[in-house]
Amino acid sequence: MTTSCSFIWYELMTPDLEGANAFYHAVTGWQIAGPGSQPVDGEYRMILRDDGGANGGALQISAAMMAEGAHPAWIAYFHTEDVDATAAAILAEGGRQLMPPMDIPQGRIAMVTDPQGAPFYLMRPVPPPDMPDAVSTVYDRTTPQHISWNELATTDLGAAKDFYARHFGFEFARSMPMGELGDYCFIDQNGVDIGAVMQAPPGWTRPGWTFYIRVSDIDRAAAAVTAGGGQVLRGPNEVPGGDWTVIGIDPQGAGFALVGQRGA
Repeated sequence: MTTSCSFIWYELMTPDLEGANAFYHAVTGWQIAGPGSQPVDGEYRMILRDDGGANGGALQISAAMMAEGAHPAWIAYFHTEDVDATAAAILAEGGRQLMPPMDIPQGRIAMVTDPQGAPFYLMRPVPPPDMPDAVSTVYDRTTPQHISWNELATTDLGAAKDFYARHFGFEFARSMPMGELGDYCFIDQNGVDIGAVMQAPPGWTRPGWTFYIRVSDIDRAAAAVTAGGGQVLRGPNEVPGGDWTVIGIDPQGAGFALVGQRGA
């Protein structure tokens, strides 16, 4: 399972799978599959789109996992051909290892942070036996129920750009000034805009990635966030290109973002 984009999977870590399912179904239309659909250590379920594809997975985190530092969050999987070598190089550069390299039925994975502390998985996926040419479909710039944008807020913009360019081939040819916040540096990979990196604002305590889920009607989705017990922290705000965005927190405490058009 490969793709021209390094982001090949997204995972919701949550203490309440049923509550998360109700929330994200109302907001985005996603359906988190039922119990036992994908047994692993702990409980793991697929996040299903209306077209039948999976746009990620949802992992039930226990009280014991939270005591060890796990918290509600969205985490990305980055494709790499050699998980062990990439993980070792990241650790040598000041990143941290959160989970050592290991094999799972879907491939080989590890969980690390970049040197500024943003967490993510590394993965060399193994395509399903009946789909040897399968590619990841989780990132799509324009189609609802896909992740449409990947945004990193970091404590060291220059170092982060160098890090992701070196390990994942990101290019940063364009940027947009944001006043006192500095430059918003667009990520180009294989000729495709996939996100941006920016300096975290003062007081930002947790460097990390924010993933924008595309919805068909941003106002309807924003109303569903509030009705479902989530919080809208910012938006809807218009962004260049005619889209509108919402930044929020789901009822279980995971940060997320939405992007879409305003309804007619």
